[in-house]
Amino acid sequence: MTDGEHPPVRRNPRHVLVVEDDEATATYFARALERAEYRVTTAGSAPDAIDVLVTTPIDALLVDIGLPGRSGFDLVTEIKERWPAIPIALTTADASMDVAVRALRSQVDDFLAKPVAPDQLARQVERLLQVAEARRNDAAERVLAIGAHPDDVEIGVGGILLAHRDAGDITAVLTMSRGSRGGDQGRRAEESAQAAAILGARLVLEDLEDTRIPESDPTVGIIERVIAEFQPTIVYTHTVHDVHQDHRNVHRATLVAARGVPGVYCYESPSATVDFHPARFASIEPHIDEKLDVIASYRTQTETRAYLDPELIRSTGRYWGRFGDARYCEPLEVVRDRSSSRRFARPQRATASV
Repeated sequence: MTDGEHPPVRRNPRHVLVVEDDEATATYFARALERAEYRVTTAGSAPDAIDVLVTTPIDALLVDIGLPGRSGFDLVTEIKERWPAIPIALTTADASMDVAVRALRSQVDDFLAKPVAPDQLARQVERLLQVAEARRNDAAERVLAIGAHPDDVEIGVGGILLAHRDAGDITAVLTMSRGSRGGDQGRRAEESAQAAAILGARLVLEDLEDTRIPESDPTVGIIERVIAEFQPTIVYTHTVHDVHQDHRNVHRATLVAARGVPGVYCYESPSATVDFHPARFASIEPHIDEKLDVIASYRTQTETRAYLDPELIRSTGRYWGRFGDARYCEPLEVVRDRSSSRRFARPQRATASV
């Protein structure tokens, strides 16, 4: 199993998994797709492919039919059961009618006869990604994460938001103040924008007074306005079990404003108390390093705040991983978890499920 080298052309290139046991063909596919600005990982067998899928968000697959051991058809069956949203094209050098019919009956999204020219291969992958985009638009969650100050959301659910991003969900971050007590407001606003860009989230940055955020209006009204505009299906906010008054008040205001949202969950902050009792543990294993990159955006804070030490953040995720099915997790208290909220029911994106 090898991870192809790729030029740093796109900030977030789409990730394609090529499952091919012939090393020369795998290299050819990888180089052709990398020239088309895709990120490529290759796997030489069905077990290797599954190993990649359980740890890495993949946008599209090219699967050779004639794999050693378990065939490409067998692999497709398992992928469709576990990751039904990922688009797949079967590839083969045997382009007979019988093989083509069986490929289409296996519920793959396309069938590709080898050999194939590089530009045709790139167009094939683009079609697969269009299929994936259509599926995401049909089933995407709308996720709103609410924090009192810049960096609150990123510390609490940064990994979860990255998983939502990779699952194709639409995300937004609402920050109620500009954190004037913690540094220059202008710089903190710039840092917030940089973090939101990595998260792939829309940023709504309000200007309530730091340390004096009320639990009623205008806080409730601001959150209600953003919810009415954004129409979230999931909201993340502070836990009430927190020594910081702004965090507690944003929690209470959120519960009022988000009373009609199907899924409402509370995250931990460095000032949370021992009364924080999570019931869900979201795997962020594939996203722990990128979460650290997000938090590193807050340079004015990382230089002075011990709770932003990367080792501590990683260790905290490792601790909560004890309670979840992953090495690193983010914990959540559950306020409301209605069946209409689909994110926690998507097995193909375990990185976003808890």
